Amino acid sequence: MNMNKILYYIFSFIWYLFSLLPLWLLYGVSSILYYPLFYLVRYRRKVVRQNLLNSFPEKDISEIKRIEKAFYSFFCDYVVETLKLYSITGKTMSKRMTFGGLDKLQAAMGTDKSCVLYLGHYCNWEWISSLPIHMDNRIKCGQIYHPLRNKVSDKLFLKIRSRFSAINIPMKTTLRHILTFQKANQQFIVGFISDQGPKWSSIHHWLTFLNQDTPVFTGVEQIARKTKAIAFYGDVKRIKRGHYHCDFIPMSMNVDELEQNELTDMYFRYLEKTIQRDPQYWLWTHKRWKRKREDLTK
Repeated sequence: MNMNKILYYIFSFIWYLFSLLPLWLLYGVSSILYYPLFYLVRYRRKVVRQNLLNSFPEKDISEIKRIEKAFYSFFCDYVVETLKLYSITGKTMSKRMTFGGLDKLQAAMGTDKSCVLYLGHYCNWEWISSLPIHMDNRIKCGQIYHPLRNKVSDKLFLKIRSRFSAINIPMKTTLRHILTFQKANQQFIVGFISDQGPKWSSIHHWLTFLNQDTPVFTGVEQIARKTKAIAFYGDVKRIKRGHYHCDFIPMSMNVDELEQNELTDMYFRYLEKTIQRDPQYWLWTHKRWKRKREDLTK
């Protein structure tokens, strides 16, 4: 047995033990964790503050600080909720992560259409992997992921993300997997978290997002066009601590009828409204705007 396997079993066992703790106790841990993370470790505080200032120039500094603290408090909750995902039952998860508009989604899919589902790093995006609990068994549900460099961590996250039968699809093989589904006449819903910044080589479109000139991924739109998939947006809300609701909003039933990049622009408008509604639930620690348009000419 190699070292990676040994480490995997050790960390898997530890994670499992922590996940067995009731959520009320895990939230107590979260509330305590907030103070050292925010005041001592100061995890990416400068990045978060600058992102908030640039995104909401109309807000005064007291409001920015309130959002900042609320974000770190939520981020600690996200950590313990993700721990809980290791052992939480389907029955409990179906009460804590609910979905609206499933009837409209399945009606739009009919018997032969598949769907690309636009999501963001908003609320607890890991819990969206419980969607298969609520779906017709004939429809496969999957999510695109970026493999982690650490093999142990990667294997652990793959395990929790597939707990409710969601299929994990590596980002670099997305189109190949989807075309394989199509050749087998298998309907699918694939979730894409598309709000991170692309590498220079992947920048083909810019838009204004949260008051800033922003390079964005267009790959989801291109996949929707190639596979003739319909497109929906997942609008997630935090109802209360440990309870989320995702509404499925139709974006396009025929992407070929849209102008180039129109679907991508639509996604970022939806996401922007979601973030502006409750900004503390977006992942502000990401260096989303580190690439500038002017750097392309240097």
